[in-house]
Amino acid sequence: MRILDILNPVLLQSFVAVSETRSFTAAARRLGLQQSAVSQHIARLEQRVGRRLFARDTHSVTLTPDGDAVLPFVRQALEAGLRIERYLEGSDLRGRIRFGASEDFVSTALPEILADFTARHSAVDLELTVGLSGNLYEAYDAGELDLVFAKRREGDRRGETAWEEAIGWIGRPGFEVAAAEPLPLLLYPPPSITRAVAIEALERAGRRWRIACTSASLSGLRAAALAGLGVTPHSVRLIPPGLAEVSGDLPALGRIQFVVLGADAHGKAVKALAATLLANADRITAGRGLPRRPRPADDL
Repeated sequence: MRILDILNPVLLQSFVAVSETRSFTAAARRLGLQQSAVSQHIARLEQRVGRRLFARDTHSVTLTPDGDAVLPFVRQALEAGLRIERYLEGSDLRGRIRFGASEDFVSTALPEILADFTARHSAVDLELTVGLSGNLYEAYDAGELDLVFAKRREGDRRGETAWEEAIGWIGRPGFEVAAAEPLPLLLYPPPSITRAVAIEALERAGRRWRIACTSASLSGLRAAALAGLGVTPHSVRLIPPGLAEVSGDLPALGRIQFVVLGADAHGKAVKALAATLLANADRITAGRGLPRRPRPADDL
């Protein structure tokens, strides 16, 4: 068993992608490859190490004990390779990016993705604004932001969709919704997009409601939810730690898109960051991910 055969970064990247997504299809989409290519990479890696790294059936893909044991070492190997590339290649990107990100991304892998981008492009000055999606749209329209990553504003078709998902009612696990009482709501202040969606759904359903807490920060709404003060409308794939979907006779909130806005209106550095965000959308929705060289965003 030759160590250089095992450390082939192409095989290791496929291994990490499958381990994180638990799907050969999703891993292929992340890496920009065909599913058959990812399957071949895993087969070659398993052959080279002489161990099965994944247990597969028709419904799921999971790490074997051997696969789970080597995963941290694989991540370290890829990170070491990334650091070597950064040192040797450098970057020709220059300039300032005024970037606005939704509160929804505070507890996701977005900070890791931005750290990876700024480490690779040290000559880019990144200014980050975290806020409500509605406020970020207003700042972008006022020329105060170059790039926005947020929920799509109703009726606004600008931007490229990163993903689409359901909005649900979120609260403390076990929180009970009393049908006879007004629904206690934990909401962002206007112009919050989810606030408008929730109130419209409740009014349409004829469901009584009251505002139990208003906070401009996700941490504030999370604290109120953990205290059992009420429920809040939130992305079901970006649920903050300690909270869960609430069951009960509540109106459906529909689906919402998360978009990257501004890539078509600014320079090369902004386009590169936008492409990096879109290429790593699955890392954001999955939570933590492996810092790695972004997909071909940097060559734009």
